Amino acid sequence: MLLQNKQVAIIGGGPGGLTLARLLQLQNVNVKVYERDLNKNARVQGSLLDLHNDSGLAAIRKADLFNEFKNNFLPGADKTLIVNEQAAIFFSDHDTNREEDFDNEYFRPEIDRGTLRKILLESLQPETVVWNSHFDSMEKQNNGWLLHFKNGSSAYADVVIGSDGANSKIRPYITNIKAIYSGITMLEGNVYDSQKAVPNIDSLCKGGKIMAFGNNKNILLGQKGGGDLGFYASFRANENWTADSGLDYSDKTQILNWFKNEYPEWSTIWYELFENVTTPFIPRPIYCMPLNQTWEALPNATIIGDAAHVMPPFAGEGANMAMLDALELSECLTSNKYDTLQEAISFYELNMRERASKAAQESLENGDKMHSENALKMMLDFFSKGLRG
Repeated sequence: MLLQNKQVAIIGGGPGGLTLARLLQLQNVNVKVYERDLNKNARVQGSLLDLHNDSGLAAIRKADLFNEFKNNFLPGADKTLIVNEQAAIFFSDHDTNREEDFDNEYFRPEIDRGTLRKILLESLQPETVVWNSHFDSMEKQNNGWLLHFKNGSSAYADVVIGSDGANSKIRPYITNIKAIYSGITMLEGNVYDSQKAVPNIDSLCKGGKIMAFGNNKNILLGQKGGGDLGFYASFRANENWTADSGLDYSDKTQILNWFKNEYPEWSTIWYELFENVTTPFIPRPIYCMPLNQTWEALPNATIIGDAAHVMPPFAGEGANMAMLDALELSECLTSNKYDTLQEAISFYELNMRERASKAAQESLENGDKMHSENALKMMLDFFSKGLRG
């Protein structure tokens, strides 16, 4: 096997990196995951993940973790309401008796990010994850790399795999191609114990998700594990909006006033979110890798997930693509089909870029639709077709 007697380093312990570590360990590969979090109990924020049958769930099955996933996913969290800016309901599938059929391509079970991380962590051999290891730089040594971390430690690896997100520090060792701003920025907020904190919105949400469209803007929100709720105000803005806005993202009153000014046609029901958020808000300018990106494969380093192909979140493909990357890369690295590591990595990267480009194109197109004058109508058409399918 190409990785026999070799040490693999995965930089970043998100869904993609941990899935890859699990899959490699099942093939008896020596692997370490270097994660910048101080420990496994560091809070993992973010919205729920809906896993797709041919990507995220395919990786979970191959990792022999399907039963753990089924025991921990959140039934009903995939239920959706589509409303306008006045919170008038135009579409609901809450009363649809959709069978929880994991073989149905339209069934996209949701799981809390922290729960998925726990499942993956517990599947790894002890000491696989090296915590408090914030990657700083690496240099060539022999046929591999000497890694340096901000805590002053160093480690050697024969093969390095970057799974360190949109601002990857591994990516520049692979390619100098940079992501392009999509024209859309999202302002993220999180509400804890939503039943008490935002009872009106919580009652409307009913444990699922809400997509609100009006006047070229969105509010997207969904239930999280533990009774919490995450939401995003999503709108078109220039790339430097975060700095140019002059907003104090820790001041909920200031952000509420911003919302009233920028979303003037929207109902006062939405104010509840901004009044009861746990600050700070997190501004997120949305980027996308060029759809035609390409580079020459290295013999000892590659990237997966957002590090390889960051894309807008408007097709729900980010984590799914990362986990599919992990599945396909693990198969390339542990199969006997390739004569060299460089050949295996090249095959993985060619296929990864092709399918990621299609997913990114869909994400960009969905983003345009969701921030258009006819967003409500187009999304109603899309969801009605999906329900019929």
